[in-house]
Amino acid sequence: MLLPRFEYRLAPSLAQATAWLADHREARALAGGTDLLVDLRERRQTPGLLVDVSTLAELAGIAPRDGALAIGAGTTVGALLASPLVAERAPALRRAAADFADYLTRNKATVGGNVANASPGADLTVPLLALDARLVLAGPDGERTVALDDVLLGPRRTALRAGELVRTLEIPGGDAQGVQSFYKLGLKRGGAIAVVSVATRVLLDGGGRCRAAAIALGAVAPRPFRAREAEAALRGEPLTPATIERAAGLAAAAARPISDVRGSADYRRAMVGALVARGLAGALPVAA
Repeated sequence: MLLPRFEYRLAPSLAQATAWLADHREARALAGGTDLLVDLRERRQTPGLLVDVSTLAELAGIAPRDGALAIGAGTTVGALLASPLVAERAPALRRAAADFADYLTRNKATVGGNVANASPGADLTVPLLALDARLVLAGPDGERTVALDDVLLGPRRTALRAGELVRTLEIPGGDAQGVQSFYKLGLKRGGAIAVVSVATRVLLDGGGRCRAAAIALGAVAPRPFRAREAEAALRGEPLTPATIERAAGLAAAAARPISDVRGSADYRRAMVGALVARGLAGALPVAA
């Protein structure tokens, strides 16, 4: 199928890119293009202008910054997978990068694009939510920092304003992010769309009690989300098989899955409970 007609512009700077995007409401940013080009072929999007931001240095790099791990929005999934900093500070995100599509796609797809596309089953969004990630958004009026959880509104819907781009993703907490896990259930091992994805993070005190907990779910609601009630059931409690079972049950109850060709709603809900329990159980040796 032929692509729809559009104008192409290579952005010389981030400021020029956001200006073009603001001036042309039908414009779209192009980085890796792994989602956008599929949408163009399927006529789900027909932008009159594509603004190529793939060469912008302002969107590149992975580095510590003010106690957080800063990841440029133009960073590829392959670069995440190769980064020692990501492996050390955000192992759940690295696991998601390893499970992301195939080798060629990982080396084109960008972190910012995967997040801003706002797919209910976006692989990287789930661990980023569990890690309390923030987005630095650049637009014609300057920059603002917003929690990722506040940016996601629904399927393909975000709180980005006209002309705004994701510039940087920030993962706070430095080395104090706790025991992390990420599990993705698909119909095949490689390149699968998630049937269910789960990320967990548990931070324990010296006595084995849960100081902080995060449980993020993907592909089981209109947008990836945090299972807040399940998290609250863990905080201040000793991490035991019983508390894990209760939290996993609450997470499963919070899911709002649909039935489709990849799995029934009941199956997805059951898998949420199983994968949350598995992820939280990874912190039991630390608690013991």
